[in-house]
Amino acid sequence: MSATATPQRVPVPGHPEGCETPLTAQVGWQTPPGAFYTRSHFLPTPVLAAEGWQLSVEGAVERPLALTLDELRALPSHTVIATLECAGNNRTALDPPADGIQFRCGAVSTAEWRGVSLATVLHEAGLRSDAQEVLGEGTDRGHEKSLGREIPFERSLPLAKALDPDTLLAYEMNGQPLPDEHGFPARLIVPGWYGMASVKWLAKLQVLDRPYGGFFQKTKYIYEVPGQESTPVRTMRVKATFAQPADGDTVTAGAPITVRGYAWSGEGAVSRVAVSTDGGASWQDAELTAAPGQWAWCEWSLEWTPGAAGAATLLVRGTDAAGNVQPLDVPWNRLGYGNNGVQQITVNAR
Repeated sequence: MSATATPQRVPVPGHPEGCETPLTAQVGWQTPPGAFYTRSHFLPTPVLAAEGWQLSVEGAVERPLALTLDELRALPSHTVIATLECAGNNRTALDPPADGIQFRCGAVSTAEWRGVSLATVLHEAGLRSDAQEVLGEGTDRGHEKSLGREIPFERSLPLAKALDPDTLLAYEMNGQPLPDEHGFPARLIVPGWYGMASVKWLAKLQVLDRPYGGFFQKTKYIYEVPGQESTPVRTMRVKATFAQPADGDTVTAGAPITVRGYAWSGEGAVSRVAVSTDGGASWQDAELTAAPGQWAWCEWSLEWTPGAAGAATLLVRGTDAAGNVQPLDVPWNRLGYGNNGVQQITVNAR
């Protein structure tokens, strides 16, 4: 991030309110905490003190634990650069509209996270042979109208993902203690998965001997399409997005400009970004800058000279190493998750 680039979050109405990262102001791979998108499920946002905080580890373990922040920090540390994207990012592009916070394209950000591999703590506790999933419970809780009662925010991970060395119990973000809005004192970071998996304000880890079926696992954060069996929201789908120019910008006809943006996928490294400057009639490969880590977005750029005066429609499309390609048509689902349809913007040449 350059010294002159200080983007600030942009509020997006909803309950509770979310905030987007203005990608037009994003420079480099790292998003500063003050610009990193936010999404919470309940109000008020927890404000916790380090003193007195404990993380309990219980359930299908041999040795239940209660770790203070100092004890957590005393364990071997691990650092991961990871892009987080809200599962509801780009919800505004769905037709018909889907319920939920109407994020445009800025509910995605990247940071360097430091903490302890979740696997380290699970090994300290000693997993029983019947362990299947790990449930993370946050301190944030509230009344869920459809259930008629108060619940915490909690999500489970299959054991294989929980034991991935890069799945973190994070206590630092970009070299500083986690800000309150990002989960201080500690949170999960689940690289490659949509942001709902990275439970903030972590209070408890419960190792389960059976699949978890709670509200945020089976009712929310599922792909629900009429006539199809629902599937869970997990891995981030491949996506490329524009940073500059922005939709509606004015450019100078005949003067070259740099078209740039970011691309990411939870399925594998981004292998190609293609850009169309003529509404999809033809495509050119953009230049890719190496991602700063396995789980982080990469930057892409293309030099383009706008032709005659008038409107030009630009599209960008990403492909990952697993062969996944962004769809031209928006993949609709009732709850508006995982929209990775090709982004389209219009600029005006004068």
